[in-house]
Amino acid sequence: MAESYPNHGRIDGPIVIVGFGSIGRGTLPLIERHFTYDRDDIHVIEPSMRRADFLAARGVRHIPVALTPENYREVLDPLFACGKGICVNLSVDVGSLDIMTYCREKGALYVDTVTEPWKGFYFDLGLGPAARTNYALREAVRAEARANPGGTTAVTCCGANPGMVSWLLKEALVKLAADTGLRVGTPADRAGWARLMQRLGVRGVHIAERDTQVARTPRPRGTFVNTWSVEGFIAESFQPAELGWGSHERSFPANARRHAAGCKAGIFLDTPGIVTRVRTWTPVAGPQLGFLVTHNEAISIADYYTVGSGETPEFRPTCHYAYHPCDEAVLSLHEMLGTGVAQETESLLDEHEIASGEDCLGVLIYGHARNALWYGSRLTVERARELAPFQNATGLQVTSAVLAGMVWALENPEAGIVETDEMDHARCLEIMRPYLGPIEGAYTSWNPLRTRWPQLGEPEDPADPWQFVNVLAR
Repeated sequence: MAESYPNHGRIDGPIVIVGFGSIGRGTLPLIERHFTYDRDDIHVIEPSMRRADFLAARGVRHIPVALTPENYREVLDPLFACGKGICVNLSVDVGSLDIMTYCREKGALYVDTVTEPWKGFYFDLGLGPAARTNYALREAVRAEARANPGGTTAVTCCGANPGMVSWLLKEALVKLAADTGLRVGTPADRAGWARLMQRLGVRGVHIAERDTQVARTPRPRGTFVNTWSVEGFIAESFQPAELGWGSHERSFPANARRHAAGCKAGIFLDTPGIVTRVRTWTPVAGPQLGFLVTHNEAISIADYYTVGSGETPEFRPTCHYAYHPCDEAVLSLHEMLGTGVAQETESLLDEHEIASGEDCLGVLIYGHARNALWYGSRLTVERARELAPFQNATGLQVTSAVLAGMVWALENPEAGIVETDEMDHARCLEIMRPYLGPIEGAYTSWNPLRTRWPQLGEPEDPADPWQFVNVLAR
């Protein structure tokens, strides 16, 4: 007997998926499982012909074109002529803000996993480092939200991270409150969440991830291997490292820069994330080094939980990504940096090419009465294979978040432009939870000074282990 899955509603009008890499391929069966829609009105816009037969077999119309600033309206107009439907943007090199604005004009719902610029942005050194940050990309989206409030819903940055981690953070704060005896209800708004974090004594948040998935065959030399988009990972790795800058920080890094305008919640370093490492902790690996790769959630979380405003608010947490990708990806990065050019061959490890391992992705909230709490999803590749087709562990954490974003948009069709921090975390995790494996909380006594090698010299601030200057690995 076929397994039954919850139906999350009917989508009237076209379903348009932009981009069809590993995440698109994994999202499609979740759409098929969980929504009612007209089967002849689902479309994939993807320039590559690699998945053409796969799409044809599933009755999906394939539009083999790359969207550009010059053609996106011409391509999308025939699809959204009815003034309804949904666009799921899972692409690289397609400007999210332009597609989002277009969809809202047409009355079509919109979901993406990242604020993506048009092709060439990430490597355009003529823009200057501040202009190439996720802070700048986010500020452009927030400016559009302020200029045109309300209206058709567009959910921005709704993947695993950014996305799911913002919902996990709220659940973790409620757990921490209960575990420390703080009797509070679940906050009802942004101000309430910020005050809760402040009352708990949280000083910062690492988006702490360890990907232990291992390929069945060794990585060939000259090949960049990863468990998700190689192109996307390289692009973000070469952006300036950036982070939300907390109110408890007392030593501003010498190579850090502030932004001249905007919410002032973030700073950036004059080094890219690919060569910027930080100390962090995950339950699968314990203490580890991660790359400080820029992500939208580093800024959005710091901004959302701010009490006050400006560069010196009453309270703001430090927040940044601390990412240890799969070992083959780490070796690929080292090879790429050593040769000075990107590898010509890319290998995206699908569910069949991975022998074992998990993606351990969550939030490490630190500085409070219990020192540090990691809270997140521990999804093995074996479990991911059982739960849904065409998924490795990393992919399913993303695709299930896309599903949650689609459901939330369908249930809240006139919410305007929203970030995942602003959404109902309980509802979104309810949708995702069947696909996430165990969601666990683990307290740890670790701090960045406990595993520091003495040969590295005295720490920058020995009196306060949780200062960012101690987290940063030099």
